[in-house]
Amino acid sequence: MSHGSHKLFELYTKRNFHCDCGNSKFKNLECKLFPDKAKINSGNKYNDNFFGLYCICKRPYPDPDDEIPDEMIQCVVWEDWFHGRHLGAMPPESGDFQEMVCQACMKRCSFLWAYAAQLAVAKVSAEDDGLVLNVDGIGDEEVTKPENGDHHDSPLKEDVPEHAKDAVKAVKAEQTNEPCASSSSESDLQTVFKNQHLNTESQTGCKLQELKAKHFIKKDTATFWPLNWCSKLCTCKDCMKMYGDLDVLFLTDEYDTVLAYENKDKVDQAAGRTDPLMDTLSSMNRVQQVELICEYNDLKTELKDYLKRFADEGTVVKREDIQQFFEEFQSKKRRRVDGMQYYCS
Repeated sequence: MSHGSHKLFELYTKRNFHCDCGNSKFKNLECKLFPDKAKINSGNKYNDNFFGLYCICKRPYPDPDDEIPDEMIQCVVWEDWFHGRHLGAMPPESGDFQEMVCQACMKRCSFLWAYAAQLAVAKVSAEDDGLVLNVDGIGDEEVTKPENGDHHDSPLKEDVPEHAKDAVKAVKAEQTNEPCASSSSESDLQTVFKNQHLNTESQTGCKLQELKAKHFIKKDTATFWPLNWCSKLCTCKDCMKMYGDLDVLFLTDEYDTVLAYENKDKVDQAAGRTDPLMDTLSSMNRVQQVELICEYNDLKTELKDYLKRFADEGTVVKREDIQQFFEEFQSKKRRRVDGMQYYCS
């Protein structure tokens, strides 16, 4: 239900959002359901959707001036809606994806790129030109791909910490029984770096660190994810702290997905499929029941006849038309009540 004077905008799901009706945002309106309602919903986060605008283009939907057919997709993190053509990458043609993370959220939550290389529906390939490439063993260090197309399969020598070089020399000395004075080859450095990382990962049990050891890229695009992709995210202590700092802890909640919301709604409807009218009638006395049934039947008949005119004429029913109907209906009701004759015995 909504107040007749309020504008309605399509929001779909909004995480941890509470109704503002009747709080301090409204001067002459008090909440009838919760008289002690908080003056401000401090947890609410508002974006352009609350003003009827969507996407980076900040246009309404449907947009009367947009002649390009395009579907809108909701970002699972920010929960804003985007045109498919404004995501930096077109959605997979098969449509075989469950959720999308927009460009801005991928930039803010850059750790997701390490997962995208393995989990995203449209795999992000390290073979693409002009992209930033994460190098084995360097962790968060990044280098750009050479212009000639050759790939670095190992860390650059000048970026290798001195303790790694010393480790390589020690290994070679042990294998050849020679002093640790010889220079370290690039392949030797890569081997030691990988072994060091694997030892670290086995101690911490962090999936993210394991993925960061592999080649992956970061692009200025949205990403598309399959069903239950969030269940593959690492939940070690360090990663959970990172999610908290980025305000994305909900990614680890299996019940905080659009699909979970939809399934819960279906279950609730199936379990509690009752007639609201019958529930209301059961709480009334006999006289009130008869009056309500009469009013309900009058409303149903008149509304049906009113809408039939629009269907016969092939015209669209507008918000103003519905308002006019209820105003006329209330006016007729008042005339009927005023014209009633009461008899006392």
